Amino acid sequence: MKNKIGEISGKIWKILGEKEDVEISKLPQILKEKGEIVYQALGWLAREDKINYHSKEKKTFVSLSYGEREIFRNSLKTSLKTGTQENSLKQQEM
Repeated sequence: MKNKIGEISGKIWKILGEKEDVEISKLPQILKEKGEIVYQALGWLAREDKINYHSKEKKTFVSLSYGEREIFRNSLKTSLKTGTQENSLKQQEM
């Protein structure tokens, strides 16, 4: 179970890196995973200060923290330079 939560955390990190923010209730659908696993993965990311929560129009959204967004952008630049996604995958596992 712990490995699955870590795997989903990495997927959430990537999704949030690609988008400005995502409504929390949409994440299970986007990931095609059970809500309980997705919400545990969000908790993991929150505990590590990798995400921020905010409200818009009475809905709760999540986004990468400033530092994590910079890590994501740098991983994309590195991936583009090398022509692979290895570096961005390594960043997701962090």
